[in-house]
Amino acid sequence: MPAFRTASFTESVIREMTRVAQQHGAINLAQGFPDFPMPQAMKDAACAAIHGDINQYAITWGAPALRLAIAEKYRRWYDMPVDPDREVTVTCGATEAMAAVFLALIDPGDEVIIFEPWYENYGPDAILASATPRYVPLEAPHWRFDAERLRDAFNEKTKAIVVNTPHNPSGRVFTREEIGVIAELCVEHDVWAITDEIYEHIRYAGGHHVLATWPGMRERTVTISGLSKTFSCTGWRLGYAIAPERETIAIRKVHDFLTVGAPAPLQAAAALGMAFDPDYYNHLALDYRARRDLLLPVLGEAGFTFSTPEGAYYVLTDFSALSDKDDVSFAKWMAAEVGVAGVPGSSFYHTGSGRGKSTIRFAFCKKHETLEKAAERLAGLTARV
Repeated sequence: MPAFRTASFTESVIREMTRVAQQHGAINLAQGFPDFPMPQAMKDAACAAIHGDINQYAITWGAPALRLAIAEKYRRWYDMPVDPDREVTVTCGATEAMAAVFLALIDPGDEVIIFEPWYENYGPDAILASATPRYVPLEAPHWRFDAERLRDAFNEKTKAIVVNTPHNPSGRVFTREEIGVIAELCVEHDVWAITDEIYEHIRYAGGHHVLATWPGMRERTVTISGLSKTFSCTGWRLGYAIAPERETIAIRKVHDFLTVGAPAPLQAAAALGMAFDPDYYNHLALDYRARRDLLLPVLGEAGFTFSTPEGAYYVLTDFSALSDKDDVSFAKWMAAEVGVAGVPGSSFYHTGSGRGKSTIRFAFCKKHETLEKAAERLAGLTARV
């Protein structure tokens, strides 16, 4: 029999919808991977590393050049000093970083505060660490949290809070004031903030406020990010965690026995990408804004309602004006009959919440021609439901 802990969560619904899209030949606006190339310079650097015989294990917690590049990036962008030798762990994607941090810092019986809707890994990560997730809602349509409700979620069992901004799946970018509220509560209750900042450079409104730079937060924040979204290389599986030295030692031990280490030749190429100048990041945000502005009017004309994403590359839509189906049925119907795949919204809420049943998430990290083809298939949707 499988272990009991696996019974309380399902396989990834996002990855399942990719398989559904493939089965029906649907355009995959479900899984958040770009269908366009990553930067050529990084590809060339990876090829050079492979041809240069960098094909054995790197140092378990990351190649020195990449850890140094990560530290330099945080100094340059956020005026945040980071020790590359004692505070950085390179992982197999931000997903592994999050799992390693949970297993390294969270004890059985601890509570972890998670905003919902949430990226689907957070709940299972808490469960795998034998912790209890405690959910605080981001309320539609503007996806803001109630400060008093968040305050009420903190108690003597609270060990950590997960903060994801820009936010998946809503596209919300937390304000300076909201980050300040979270920091104040973490300091007051001596709670860890585990941040998921994977979309930090994909923003259309607002700034990116690094929680670790708030007063009293450097010593109680684990900053998680990676290369997948910024450099359009989700298959490279390169992420990292920045934490105080004592906690980094624990994270590295867990990481070592989970995966040993991230791919060595790709780490060499990643160090190059981390040094790109601001012009690259400006164009990244502008290019995604153009994709967002292509897809959103199409969804609106098709009958979906939504708030305009401020960051990341997703839009969480409500289809209740179109159909009284539940979200899973509607998403699979769309893939099979319309030829466009999204993710059922309930997968971003905990089981039993009853929330998200009239929502579906679409990803717009696709070529313009892909989005235009999706627009053709979505035309006249109201006449088909």
